Amino acid sequence: MAFLARRLLATLGWTLLVPAVRPPKAVVIAYPHTSNWDFLYTMLGKTTLGTGAHWVAKDTLFRWPLGILLRWMGGIPVNRRQRSGFVEQMASEFDRHQNFMLALAPEGTRSRAAGWKTGFYRIALAAQVPVALACVDYARREVGVLCYLELSGDMAADIERIAEIYRGRQGYRPPLASPIRWLD
Repeated sequence: MAFLARRLLATLGWTLLVPAVRPPKAVVIAYPHTSNWDFLYTMLGKTTLGTGAHWVAKDTLFRWPLGILLRWMGGIPVNRRQRSGFVEQMASEFDRHQNFMLALAPEGTRSRAAGWKTGFYRIALAAQVPVALACVDYARREVGVLCYLELSGDMAADIERIAEIYRGRQGYRPPLASPIRWLD
């Protein structure tokens, strides 16, 4: 499957971004997330990299029969309508596995938001794992991981570093990309 995914990306004119070193565990954030097309390129990149990454999406997508396929592809349903201790649940998943990648969109939506949710940050700190800064950059036709970032615990400094790394990356619908800052 990895070979086929790599060939398909190349045929479509996309380049795969792969850092030299990959840790066994990380919280993967995908930015910018502005289109349903992101899912296709992300899944091709995930398959090519062979990460076996799990990803989260709203639970309403996981209804039968699509839910079976989405879970098989690594999907984890999340009920965003109520608090459920999600950060603690995901941090415990990192403890249970030797290799575990958890991907999520920090914006929480494909629509423009005022900023980023802090869940990925809190999960990474609780699990003591780095954050993989992944992107689907339509302007450069690149998909993959830009780098792995160890968080300092200083939220303001870390979000500035993240913004600098993502600077110039463009989603399918650039006006829908949320600014890289914490929601108040």
